[in-house]
Amino acid sequence: MAESVTLTREDAVARVTLNRPRLRNALDRGAIALLTQIFEYLSHDEALRLVVLSGAGSAFCGGADINYMRGSLDWSAEENFEDAQRLSGMFRGIDRCAVPVVGQIHGAALGAGSGLAAVCDIVVAAEDAMFGFTEVKLGIVPAVISPFVIAKIGETNARALFTTGERFDAYRAARIGLVHELVAPDALNGAVQKKIDEAMTAGPQAARVAKEIARTVGSLPAGEATVWTARKIAERRASEEGQEGLRAFLEKRKPSWQ
Repeated sequence: MAESVTLTREDAVARVTLNRPRLRNALDRGAIALLTQIFEYLSHDEALRLVVLSGAGSAFCGGADINYMRGSLDWSAEENFEDAQRLSGMFRGIDRCAVPVVGQIHGAALGAGSGLAAVCDIVVAAEDAMFGFTEVKLGIVPAVISPFVIAKIGETNARALFTTGERFDAYRAARIGLVHELVAPDALNGAVQKKIDEAMTAGPQAARVAKEIARTVGSLPAGEATVWTARKIAERRASEEGQEGLRAFLEKRKPSWQ
């Protein structure tokens, strides 16, 4: 379990790497637990500014581990329900991580792999990457990932792709909003580094609040959203970071966080 996901830190950037390359980084119960723990830990790291989620070897994530899936044949309905809740908790933890999460996608991102892409805030993918909500091919459904995926690609694309389980290329993934930027495979590391560099120019707390706004506003009633967002900008304007950013702009210098 300790080797199925690795965590490294470079200053204010954390790199979380799925590390089961021989199995195309397929998720099993240990990897799910470790991802949950890691993102819970990172979300409470006040010095952190960005997380990069990637996969070792030839694929980002090929879905669920076959032995893990085989084991579910012997579980009761209640045991399967509890397992699904643990999986949902992993996706929710990544989705709600306090800092932006960049998904670095190459090779296959199938089933749960496409779900992981959906919970990343920024997704940069190699042009030859392959996606798919392939669960129906096994007689099951993409239920646990559906709240996160539909929030990204919308109901119409989910209806088309969930029901067939067809694989689709990175260009279609970009058209439907699952991927934000496509690059040549050999340019993937450089493109992700550019996202890191951009993130370092943003106010650290402002970036956290900006992610919270993006995640929250769509679920608020219009009247409540107006008040809530006004309160957010008022708090940021009055904050030390907000005032430093404005002063730096007016004085034509870099803010202190750069």
